[in-house]
Amino acid sequence: MYNRGMIDRDAHRRTVTALLRDFPVVAILGARQVGKSTLAMQIMASHRGPAERFDLEDPADLARLDDARLALSPLRGLVVLDEVQRRPDLFPVLRVLADRRPRPARFLVLGSASPELLRQSSETLAGRIAFHALDGFCLSETGADTMDQLWLRGGFPGSFLASSGALSFAWRRNFIRTFVERDLALLGVRVPATTMSRFWAMLAHYHGQIFNASEFGRAFGVTDKTVRHYLDVLSGALVVRQLLPFHANIAKRQVKAPKIYIRDSGLLHGLLDLRERRDLDRHPKVGASWEGFLLQQVIQQLGAADDECYFWATHSGAELDLLWIRGRRRWGFEFKRTSAPAMTQSLKAAIESLKLERAFVIHAGDRTFPLHPRVTAVAAARLLTDLTRL
Repeated sequence: MYNRGMIDRDAHRRTVTALLRDFPVVAILGARQVGKSTLAMQIMASHRGPAERFDLEDPADLARLDDARLALSPLRGLVVLDEVQRRPDLFPVLRVLADRRPRPARFLVLGSASPELLRQSSETLAGRIAFHALDGFCLSETGADTMDQLWLRGGFPGSFLASSGALSFAWRRNFIRTFVERDLALLGVRVPATTMSRFWAMLAHYHGQIFNASEFGRAFGVTDKTVRHYLDVLSGALVVRQLLPFHANIAKRQVKAPKIYIRDSGLLHGLLDLRERRDLDRHPKVGASWEGFLLQQVIQQLGAADDECYFWATHSGAELDLLWIRGRRRWGFEFKRTSAPAMTQSLKAAIESLKLERAFVIHAGDRTFPLHPRVTAVAAARLLTDLTRL
């Protein structure tokens, strides 16, 4: 049905392998079908020494873990536990096994992110576990020449590698349906599927905009707190990004609500029923879709954690699409779907107010060039080469 070509996720493999050297337990968290199991098998293939995998959706493997401590204690090397959210009772056992000296085994656990999974693993395995978030394919994995396909289809392997555009769209629509009807319930979410389906679809129309809880609350006839819970559910499952506002110490009134993005551009297009590139080009959300796609690519290119990324906006109109802060480094990014980017007063205000070290305008043209001593216009098609050189 799909083109099963393998894309090596080498950067993720190296990162997780390094974490396994320092922590007895490492968790790979990501949305369903984003490629966690494939990555784990690549890590197992490169691991020097014994490795064993338990699939917690397989009744046979579940039976082997009826007495988890008895089953896991004798194992050596690398032990992979796939879909660990199905057996949260394993975390206390992993704590005991992680505290053995010397350590005969290290554990790689794979799970679809959920508030309960994160809470239990963090509390039970505090100081023993490291987390690695896995998104879909990015340009550095698929190649710059795939930009249009990656934008339209998104980075989920089943969608991106599909043998035709029609099959890719069908995969995404099926994913959306099964996600709200089955996967959220398996993650312990107790929101009716029809409600969450409507909410996710409505969020798609607000992609790239400030979240207005009161407006969503009125539409659903519920409180602001309830719709924020819906939003947190989808954010926790790693299908929606809440880009938090940054508050600078300035006199201007600043926006305090998060900006909302559907993390995967292919899912956004599935929610908006955009089947082909021509449908996307004619849609009023094409600019927001392009912004969200490039924002995701920049975040992945930088290796930026979610808590290093913000946006900034004032009520007087000054704004910055993405602010990346790591240590003393502050970089700002604007995304403009134009072939003739220009320096704007808004960007100048952001540079001055936020004390930016560097700023970049990612644009749809074909050249990279300076706009200002601290601002570079970077062609989206040259993002992989030009951003890393600057």
